[in-house]
Amino acid sequence: MTLPRIDHIGIVVDDLEASIASMQRMLRGAPLVRRSIPDAGLEVAEFTTANLVVELLKYTDDGDGFGRAVMGSDRGVNHLSLAVDDLDAALAGLRAQGVEPADGFPRRGAHGRVAFLPRDADTGLLFELCQPDAADKPR
Repeated sequence: MTLPRIDHIGIVVDDLEASIASMQRMLRGAPLVRRSIPDAGLEVAEFTTANLVVELLKYTDDGDGFGRAVMGSDRGVNHLSLAVDDLDAALAGLRAQGVEPADGFPRRGAHGRVAFLPRDADTGLLFELCQPDAADKPR
């Protein structure tokens, strides 16, 4: 059996530049990649560590509000992203258990095809499934 792999954690921030500086102090030497997802109204800063990616998310005034509608507006740890090899198969397995992805998913994310699930009632976590692009495998 292959163990699950956490691809990244997403953290919503108010001030992306200040948050980048804070992470650079704590994650010394971790490569930083910046991405823009205009249709979701997001600016993203990713720090790659030895075992996962820490993703800082800053909402912009641009976009259709889709990002904020799915992830919410609360600052702090927002979601846990699980890497999957086949997003469609993973979603089919969840559907068989009565779990549907959030409206509008799957779709392109910051580094592959993604699907957010409704917030988990038991843990309060927002889960994302991510099928990373070939360039982003493995991390």
